[in-house]
Amino acid sequence: MSATTHNKAVGVETIGMTMRFGAFTALDDVSVKVPAGSFHALLGENGAGKSTLVKCMMGFYHPTSGDILVDGREVAVASPRDASALGLGMVYQHFTLVPSLTGAENLVISREKVPGVIDWRKERAGLAQFMERMPFKLPLDVKVAELAAGEKQKLEIVKQLYLGRSFLVLDEPTSVLTPGEAQEVLGLVRAMTKAGDLTVLMISHKFHEVTAFADDVSVLRKGRLTGTGRVADLDHRQMAAMMIGDQPIAALDSRAEPKPDAKIMLKVKALKAPDRTGLKSIRIEDLGVRSGEIVGIAGISGNGQKEFLEVLAGQRPRDAGEVMVRGIAYAATRAEARALNVRLIPEEPLKNACAPKMTVAENISFRTFDIDGNGKPVSWISASAIRSFSARLVEQFKVKTASLSSPIASLSGGNVQRAVLARELTGEVDLLIVSNPCFGLDFSAVAEIRARIMKARNAGAAVLLMSEDLDELLELSDRILVMSDGALVYETPIAQASVQTIGEHMAGHH
Repeated sequence: MSATTHNKAVGVETIGMTMRFGAFTALDDVSVKVPAGSFHALLGENGAGKSTLVKCMMGFYHPTSGDILVDGREVAVASPRDASALGLGMVYQHFTLVPSLTGAENLVISREKVPGVIDWRKERAGLAQFMERMPFKLPLDVKVAELAAGEKQKLEIVKQLYLGRSFLVLDEPTSVLTPGEAQEVLGLVRAMTKAGDLTVLMISHKFHEVTAFADDVSVLRKGRLTGTGRVADLDHRQMAAMMIGDQPIAALDSRAEPKPDAKIMLKVKALKAPDRTGLKSIRIEDLGVRSGEIVGIAGISGNGQKEFLEVLAGQRPRDAGEVMVRGIAYAATRAEARALNVRLIPEEPLKNACAPKMTVAENISFRTFDIDGNGKPVSWISASAIRSFSARLVEQFKVKTASLSSPIASLSGGNVQRAVLARELTGEVDLLIVSNPCFGLDFSAVAEIRARIMKARNAGAAVLLMSEDLDELLELSDRILVMSDGALVYETPIAQASVQTIGEHMAGHH
């Protein structure tokens, strides 16, 4: 199929799709029908089987049993090449373009047959003609490395259309986009499905995206299809019930009114520190967080949030500036953190907040194993005290573990995070620094963790919350600041927060 033929949407259906890996059943008899020209959402938590299902459709996996129909005909998809030949394509969560080449070069080399010598005049004319039919306007002569995230995402989609695909799987397409970019990209794709040029299956776990763009939704839970229907007939509560069953979801406490004379717990002034590349620096001019408030820091990944957190955690040296906690200079030593009641919940807790091979009990006791009930140092470390302390916390924070002496690395992501929360939120907390606390966790764990953070705020802690999930910041914060290119560029109280404005500052358009 040459790159200039007009695409016409195809319908795809899976019948009784089952996939076993050894004794583990990742997909159990899943039948999903995506009619030609429709925009279908595949909803489910991490580990529900969404990726497994599309990998079977795309020929990356060979299902244990089940069939695939394309436009009503049974087909064999033994490899990704077979999927391409049938017009099926996929846009991944992470970009696959070559950054040092231009958009045009990326498109031409992605074809199955590329001439040994490329006639660029002919190719450019062909591309110009092709782009006229596209709803996307893109600069094809700019190196991909220089494009914004939204433009890269559009180019990934354009690449699939250029290769003649007429059925596209979008895997969590908005995880790297600002709200404005997400709205635009999905809106354009939606228009193509309406025109009959494309069929879309979008993997998502965001209800509002499903409601805004999809015609139909299928929901997976633990490898089984738990519901399917027209989006217009379902509300978020019904979708959530299909996604997680009837397990109770923790409710957020209502916000206690902040005290007008609340003390400033964290003060950062004129901070300068090197970023990861060592080529640029992050600069925080002036940031204060008061007792009893949550200050959210929004930003697209890679804008210096990680480095800022590392400075606050004492893991990155600073070139200039000061960090004060309760008015005292703070360098994040264990003794200072203990004296000033500072607690830290970094992202990817197994890697950044645990000793993976040590036991659950030991990890939970890191802050307290060498002091007694009055905070005085002990002369010997008592294994039974560690055990009883951690047993109490495991019960209180609902940490599911085979035993207290299991290595913490053997726990699921949600339970590692619960164990870290148990350790960090027990006792007096004056300042809580949190980064992407819910990344990759399932629905009920997310609700529970957000509820715990709100409880800490209401109990008087000052909370600094860095998150790439804007919905999370809007739900929890009292104020939101935006970090872009290593600096804080915008601030808004939550009552006046506009997603659009925050998104523009995140993208650096302001």
